[in-house]
Amino acid sequence: MAHRTLKMEKSKPLALSKEDRLVVAMDVHKKTVYAALRRNGQEVDTWVMPMRIETVAASLEPMKPWLKKVVYEAGPTGYGLARALKTAGMPVEVIAPGKTPQPANPGSKTDRLDCRRLAEYAEKGLLTPVAIPTEQEDADRQVVRLRDQIVIKQRRVKQQIKSLLLQQGIAEPAGLAHWSAEGIGALKAMSLRHQIRLALELLVEELEFLIASRQRVERQMAWLAKQKRHRENHRILRTHPGVGPVTAMSFLTEVYQAQRFTRAEELTSYVGLAPRVRQSGQTRREGPLIRAGRGALRSLLIEASWQWIRRDDAAAGVYRRLVRNTGSGQKAIVAMARRLAVHLWCMVCRKEKYRVAA
Repeated sequence: MAHRTLKMEKSKPLALSKEDRLVVAMDVHKKTVYAALRRNGQEVDTWVMPMRIETVAASLEPMKPWLKKVVYEAGPTGYGLARALKTAGMPVEVIAPGKTPQPANPGSKTDRLDCRRLAEYAEKGLLTPVAIPTEQEDADRQVVRLRDQIVIKQRRVKQQIKSLLLQQGIAEPAGLAHWSAEGIGALKAMSLRHQIRLALELLVEELEFLIASRQRVERQMAWLAKQKRHRENHRILRTHPGVGPVTAMSFLTEVYQAQRFTRAEELTSYVGLAPRVRQSGQTRREGPLIRAGRGALRSLLIEASWQWIRRDDAAAGVYRRLVRNTGSGQKAIVAMARRLAVHLWCMVCRKEKYRVAA
């Protein structure tokens, strides 16, 4: 490839040869993108541009023959930019923010400094990329996450209703412990002062709307489970004791591209079920879980683990042994959830149904 000169944003024109390698790191926000360019271990330029995918792609297009890597941290802007750059033939990586090296003395922090540091780390191979979901994988996952958001809102409204009753000295009607239809109907039939009635009616209406919304989303999840891209894996996961349709679909959409994990430790760290280990000499301690992954998926795996040990004698025996060893039922059930996650991952990768332990 012959020498070529690139016109840079603020510095002198850059002459490039076929031996040159460029690394671009970006700090991506809702309205702006700060970018830093390095060539062969040296910083060359930094610039800022509007956060429009076509603008970013156009700024990188002249560099494409020399690009070694384009990186930016995962964040609220999603993966649309990465997918577009990948389609354009650029070597793009989305970086896990929690695994980006942090200096002991960070000093000043600006968007321009952040992208410069990121470019340096990328050039040295110090960053950990995440898997970029396809548009279909991203869309499927949003349905499951919508259900998680509705569940959180339902819980909040239920707490508000109970708080209102407690504050006004009103006894909870029968059936409210499990929020049955009879219990909600009893709330509507209560004889109250006009102002209290107004507050309670609005909260009950919101709860009923959320219940209907959750049912609608779960119907969509059931439809997704029947689609060709999920049908076989969903059927396989349902053979595991304790795993229902919601847990199976949540696992499939959150742990997308399951074959990318090469070890069980990678999976458990991804879903946030790996304990924090501290070892020095002969002393080894396991602390709380490493904060990672989706809390909603962890909760579903833990709930499924309780059902698992109720339905599987072998699993119940493992749970009792863990309780004896740890002295804590909570630690034991988390360990069972970790085993469950590994089981589901192996079942998907190997296309094998659950086999009862001998």
